[in-house]
Amino acid sequence: MLLSMTGFGKRVDLLPGKKLTVEMKSLNSKQLDLSVKLPVAYRHLEPKVREVVARRLQRGKVDLNVWIEATGTQLNQPLSTDFNVEVLKVLKSRIEEVSATLGIGAPSDWYQVFMRFPDSLHSDSGLAEASETEVSELMESLGKCVDSLMCYRGAEGEKLESFFAHRIDRIRALLDEVPRWECERVAKIKSRLEENLVKLHQIDFDKGRLEQELIFYIEKLDINEEKQRLAQHLDYFMETVNGSNPGQGKKLGFIAQEMGREINTLGSKSNHAELQKIVVQMKDELEQIKEQVLNVM
Repeated sequence: MLLSMTGFGKRVDLLPGKKLTVEMKSLNSKQLDLSVKLPVAYRHLEPKVREVVARRLQRGKVDLNVWIEATGTQLNQPLSTDFNVEVLKVLKSRIEEVSATLGIGAPSDWYQVFMRFPDSLHSDSGLAEASETEVSELMESLGKCVDSLMCYRGAEGEKLESFFAHRIDRIRALLDEVPRWECERVAKIKSRLEENLVKLHQIDFDKGRLEQELIFYIEKLDINEEKQRLAQHLDYFMETVNGSNPGQGKKLGFIAQEMGREINTLGSKSNHAELQKIVVQMKDELEQIKEQVLNVM
């Protein structure tokens, strides 16, 4: 069972006079890279929130956003955010002084100017910490949002399993084509050696030593071990994909590296045009596997 690191989760809950929204999205990353944005009233909960998310998600670049909107009766209550009149008086006076000094006109829209200054507003909202009930509701919403994201990851993981199975089958099919060209390859190598030996009929040489060198040369070109190891790596890769334990992304990456080594060795030993084409196709399939392995948790 594979889990992707790509996921999205959202939870919206209606509280007395409020709407609580928890939203999470995740992308691939080597480790857990968590960004948390909470309302001021819930800032003290950030360590606890991080602990819950880290325990469940383990890896990925995760963005968590929580925000609260007033609903129902709260809309009819006095605003907790208001203009800071005393500050505005000082600002207006200073701007008028600067205008007179520079000989330019006063602003036509004072409110637009005032809103550019952060001290022009003061707010009482969020100064008080959330109640125990609100904290409990937030943590419950967070848990359900994580559940939603994990379901998304599971669905993406199923797509990855299908993708990997197709690519591995493709590499296996290419590997099965190697013996057909291998016989022709050996025959061509033997023929080339015989032609070169004919040219040496007037030269005295140690036939025993020549035989040893030929055996050594043929052994260097033998690719049976590479074929066997590549087949084993393909089986091991799919065993890992179909395993019951999640969090196999790094392991699959290591297996893919070993597959790449065997394919490269096949290419360096092939000494045959058709085998080189097969090796190139194998590399193409393997690169696609490596790209998607980065998304596996």
